[in-house]
Amino acid sequence: MSIETKLKSLRLSGIVNALPIRNQEAVQSKLSYMEFLEVLVEDELIRRQGRLMERRKQMARFPMHKTLDSFDFSFNPKINQRQIADLATGRFIPPAENIVLLGPPGVGKSHLAIALGLSAIRCGYSTRYYTAYDLVDEMGAVSQSPAERRQRLGEIGRLSLLIIDDLGMKKLPASAGEDLLEIVMQRHEKAATIITSNRPMEDWGKMLGDNATAGVLLDRFLHHAHIIQITGRSYRMASRSVAKTEESK
Repeated sequence: MSIETKLKSLRLSGIVNALPIRNQEAVQSKLSYMEFLEVLVEDELIRRQGRLMERRKQMARFPMHKTLDSFDFSFNPKINQRQIADLATGRFIPPAENIVLLGPPGVGKSHLAIALGLSAIRCGYSTRYYTAYDLVDEMGAVSQSPAERRQRLGEIGRLSLLIIDDLGMKKLPASAGEDLLEIVMQRHEKAATIITSNRPMEDWGKMLGDNATAGVLLDRFLHHAHIIQITGRSYRMASRSVAKTEESK
């Protein structure tokens, strides 16, 4: 049995792929046995970390890839870049602190939420993205089966970071308030949640169709929360204006 076959049987494909080149490098550089072994183990670790990162991103279900590096803070300079960078370290996740991003459409709320989610994944935290409508719709789909509902709530509750995007963007069903409240209460002081909304919090009662439910939800969610109010111009509207200008030339 060849060394490659033995390594594959041990599921060390990172070493298998790197072995020919690393062996040549070891001969040329006159590496010791321990130095050669260390390089091979490092190759295996890098491969596994890369695959783990990809699995976590797939599980997160992000609709697009957005990072803080690609966010134009100069466009809306009132956004506290230092605060966002601090949150990107993931420090808000272990103490189960929440984040609410508020502002009109197009100012970058979803971009920042996804970027913070990607940063959380890099820090090793399980993350899941939903639009508010999709989350409520998913809960509605299991509403007739208590066992399935408990299972789904358990899965959501175990996430280190839950992102609920675009609250207020679409009209929600009558059960939305109760579903969101149950999720928020289950995660209260246990896990971190990010919510983005284009509606001010005083409108959430009307949006959810129940002022009392919205009041309890906000009481729990804001207990340990970073409130980030974003004002300024819409990135999308600015991009359209630039495109139209370019077309008219």
